[in-house]
Amino acid sequence: MAQTNPLLELSNAFAEAAAKAGRFVVAVNARQRIPSSGIVWRPGVIVTAEHALKRDDEIGVTLPDNRTVEATLAGRDPGTDIAVLRVPEDAGEARTAASASVQIGSVVLAVGRRGENGIGVSAGILGAVSGPWRTWRGGAIDSFVRPDVSLYPGMSGGALVGTDGLVIGMNTSALTRVGAVTIPATVVDRVATELISRGHIARGYIGVGLHPVQLPGRGGGLVVLSLEEGGPAAKAGIYVGDVLVSIDGKLVTDTDDVQTHLGPESIGANLTVEVVRGGSVSRIEVAPAERPKGGR
Repeated sequence: MAQTNPLLELSNAFAEAAAKAGRFVVAVNARQRIPSSGIVWRPGVIVTAEHALKRDDEIGVTLPDNRTVEATLAGRDPGTDIAVLRVPEDAGEARTAASASVQIGSVVLAVGRRGENGIGVSAGILGAVSGPWRTWRGGAIDSFVRPDVSLYPGMSGGALVGTDGLVIGMNTSALTRVGAVTIPATVVDRVATELISRGHIARGYIGVGLHPVQLPGRGGGLVVLSLEEGGPAAKAGIYVGDVLVSIDGKLVTDTDDVQTHLGPESIGANLTVEVVRGGSVSRIEVAPAERPKGGR
């Protein structure tokens, strides 16, 4: 009876997964020298890393069959480092809608495309999977996924896949200072849908400049250093010098705490902001507005 070769079987599984991913991973030419990677997310829709798009027009996409097609920018979201491009619907095979399972220790492949030179692959394991987090750019991510793989030049915007070739998400090197992370497929799907329909991601803002401070006997808070004239906070009656200590009953000690209350669902809704003013505590209702495109 012929003996099986586990190493050969594993090698073949890796090769098959890489080949499967190679059918929907493209190269995006929107910067000098090295292109970035992208994923044919839906027919006619490519997602890629926003930080690698250095121009908004004259974008070329190299497909798996080595054809190059012109792409137009549908929208970009620096918060999640996702950009969406439109291409002809016959431009490449779209990834399957099914997503790979996400388990710590699972073997994964990072797949990118090096222009006409074919795909590049890096193998490793899922080194960390945890709960929701917020990027330093203010984007909300459903779960933290850190693959222990190498992202070589040009691989940002490419796919992280399991050994079955199913997509876990989009890789990027721009959202943390500790190496590559993967934006889960659920987040990519949600952001892509909104960018296609709106061209940007709606986020709330209240129009304040804040800085952390310590309050005697109360712990931390955020002092209001500036107010946008006519902004939501100014209209609600917040003043420079007020110290924000909670929003909707939850303590706020840094600006990230405030950002968690300013998702798309906050726009037009009332937030109960507790402030310390002249030693007294006041509660003020603030209705966040949609952050102007390109605003802070």
